[in-house]
Amino acid sequence: MSTSVPAQVTPVSVPSKIELLELLSAAGSAVCQDFAAAAAPYGLTHMQVKVLTHVHRDPASMREIAEQLACDASNITGIVDRLEAGGFVRREVSPTDRRVKNVIATDAGRDVLRSIRGTMQAHGAVDTLDPGERATLYALLERLHPAIKQGGQPAG
Repeated sequence: MSTSVPAQVTPVSVPSKIELLELLSAAGSAVCQDFAAAAAPYGLTHMQVKVLTHVHRDPASMREIAEQLACDASNITGIVDRLEAGGFVRREVSPTDRRVKNVIATDAGRDVLRSIRGTMQAHGAVDTLDPGERATLYALLERLHPAIKQGGQPAG
C-alpha cells in the first residue's frame, strides 16, 4: 500500500498596494511603448491609435472620446485634426444633435489599426499566460479599470 505525501504548499506573500500600483504602472508603460513602436511606421502616436481604437466600429463625439481617454477635449481636437489630415478619420455632424461632431474611422483608419493590432498580437508577453490566467487577468483589469479612470476612487 502506497502512502501519498501531501504536496508542500508554498505560502503566498501578499504584495503591498504600492507594489501592485508600481507593477501596473510599469506594465502599462511597457505596453504604451510597444503600441507607440507599432504605430510609428504609420506616422501615428499611441494616443492617435487609442482614438482610432475608440471609433473603429462606431462613431463617437469628441466629448465621448475625451471622457473615454480621460483627456482634455482640446487635446482630442488636435489628435483628431492630425488623424483627419492623414485620412484615418473623418468628422460628421451628429444626426441627433447638429452642434455635435462625430468622429468616424475611415477604411484607411481601420486598415492601419488592423495592422497595428497584428503587430501587437505578435507581442510575446501575454503568451506566457495560459488561457485561465489570461481570463483571470482580463477580469481583474476589467474590474480595476473604472476605478483607475476615476483617479483611484471606487466606482459607484
